[in-house]
Amino acid sequence: MSSFRNLDDLGDDLGDLTGKVALVRVDLNLPMQDGAVTDDTRVRAAMPTILELADKGAKVLLLAHFGRPKGARNSEQSLSMVVGAVQDVLGREVMFVPEVAGEIVAQAVGILGPGDIAILENTRFWPGEEKNDPELARAIAANGDFYVNDAFSAAHRAHATTEGLAHLLPAYAGRSMQAELEALDKALGKPERPVAAVVGGAKVSSKLDVLKHLVSLVDHLIIGGGMANTFLAARGVDVGKSLCEYDLAATVEQILDAADKAGCTVHLPYDVVVAKEFAANPASLRICNVHEVAADEMILDVGPQATEALADVLKTCRTLVWNGPMGAFETEPFDTATVALARTAAALTREGSLVSVAGGGDTVAALNHAGVAGDFSYISTAGGAFLEWMEGRELPGVVALQR
Repeated sequence: MSSFRNLDDLGDDLGDLTGKVALVRVDLNLPMQDGAVTDDTRVRAAMPTILELADKGAKVLLLAHFGRPKGARNSEQSLSMVVGAVQDVLGREVMFVPEVAGEIVAQAVGILGPGDIAILENTRFWPGEEKNDPELARAIAANGDFYVNDAFSAAHRAHATTEGLAHLLPAYAGRSMQAELEALDKALGKPERPVAAVVGGAKVSSKLDVLKHLVSLVDHLIIGGGMANTFLAARGVDVGKSLCEYDLAATVEQILDAADKAGCTVHLPYDVVVAKEFAANPASLRICNVHEVAADEMILDVGPQATEALADVLKTCRTLVWNGPMGAFETEPFDTATVALARTAAALTREGSLVSVAGGGDTVAALNHAGVAGDFSYISTAGGAFLEWMEGRELPGVVALQR
């Protein structure tokens, strides 16, 4: 039995759902260009929950935020903009309701039949949403019979529709939220050992808490991206013109000491790809040992020998958590290490020897670029919530769903 209620518990708790009103928190914060949705991934993630509830006869009211309107109405951030995209994915008609509470929502509920779906207006048009105002939560709850949270990406926020509602109505995790929580539990909650974590990206400062938390949980910590330069510099390596946070040397030493005490091996690159300018396939491109970086060169990727050694490390592991690229992967050929390591992880996952969980925007982009996103055990589209989970923090939206 999981520690939180999910849709399997609905029948036992509420009986027949026909005509009951489900308030479902989803992530409809979709990327737009020229008034059109450019990526419907988040709608696809919520689709199983929405259709399951509708097919059981519930009236489904979708709650979501869109952009950062800062507590005021703004036509450019109205959720009416995404109704078409949601209808296309669900293959069903969707009503739009320009309020989140009160008489207009009550009237809409009266018009909807069992199995019908509606999207309520952008929850962040009301200042009480981000303040987790109990009055707003009560007003929204008044039109619902039960609450489902299917937006893990917003679970690190204690807002009226992500946390407040869970205390006012019977509350459940949707299918996407359930899959996410189960995958994360497999990765760091009760993982099969040995566990490896790949942490990349530009800056150590943005992932300090992640690194401090992970060294106590994982057996291998693989550092890539710009943050590897900061670790190398703290170890006395001259990194030339590379991106580097020299002021964090003492912090890096603390992380390395903590890793040492916990028996966690920290892997830093020993050969690197360098160039004098950051551009695609520059003439000055070369591969060298980390101790041979010239004063006018910058490190832009992990070298082939280190990449091969890291692939060998993954082959000894049973679980992998990945956040952040190994190099400047958006520009060729500095995507080589990221692509090679991602393909190794994907192959090990396919053959059943590795549970691989990845998350964060850059990471998802890098795995898509490597053509292996579909082969990982689980990919989280959540940015902030995934990072806070990696930091070991409790997520308010998840805690509120616990039994």
